[in-house]
Amino acid sequence: MWEFSLNFKSENADLAKYVYNILANYVASIDGVVTSNEENGHIFLLIAVKDKDKEKLKLILINAIIEIICTKFKSDFLNKMLVLPELDKASIYAFKKALLNFDKETDKFIIRKNLVLEKNLYVESFYHFKLRALQDKWEELVSLSNENKEYLISRESFIDLLKFLVDNLDICEDEISIVKEKDGYRIFSDECEFTKNLISEDSMVSSVIDLSPQKINLYFSETSNAINLLEKIFEERITINQNSLQNIKKFKLN
Repeated sequence: MWEFSLNFKSENADLAKYVYNILANYVASIDGVVTSNEENGHIFLLIAVKDKDKEKLKLILINAIIEIICTKFKSDFLNKMLVLPELDKASIYAFKKALLNFDKETDKFIIRKNLVLEKNLYVESFYHFKLRALQDKWEELVSLSNENKEYLISRESFIDLLKFLVDNLDICEDEISIVKEKDGYRIFSDECEFTKNLISEDSMVSSVIDLSPQKINLYFSETSNAINLLEKIFEERITINQNSLQNIKKFKLN
């Protein structure tokens, strides 16, 4: 049997739950065991699987840890270190989301290179002590923004920088469609709905940045600060479609 303990500080219980949920079904399907235990300010995920399943499980764990550090830890870092001029919520969310996803593949490479799964791993300690180079990389990105804070007061300059960041993100989706409803927006691909709940106007642009699509179909023609921002940073990727959503079979809103 291969046994491993993945450990989080209790304050990060949501991250422990996230990993537990990823592991639970797979580990059960291979007759392994995963349990969660909290003591002395830490949550311990204890995992045991047969040796023949070890490498597959390691890969799942590595991908989960990378995702946590590239999203939650980097988001916390940006919120703590980033200094922005006064902007509307949609612009702030969009800018932070662009920074969060900027050069993400390199972030993943640095984490993967330093990540060794032996008997146990304390996630916060790994982040603070083994990933100093990653934090230095993020700090350079934040410093560049902070040093140009006055430059970003200009709306045109801000959009130019945001567009540069967005244009340099890896494409994650070929095509998405955005539908406006009474109380918010929904985002779809050809095969699924990305948003289980309605997205507010303030968070709509950042949600699109997260998906980094090649093509964006808008099924509405209303304008607002957020829509104008979306159109300016994605420009030629956007198509405004006047067809009624009722005629588009690929969307299932019920």
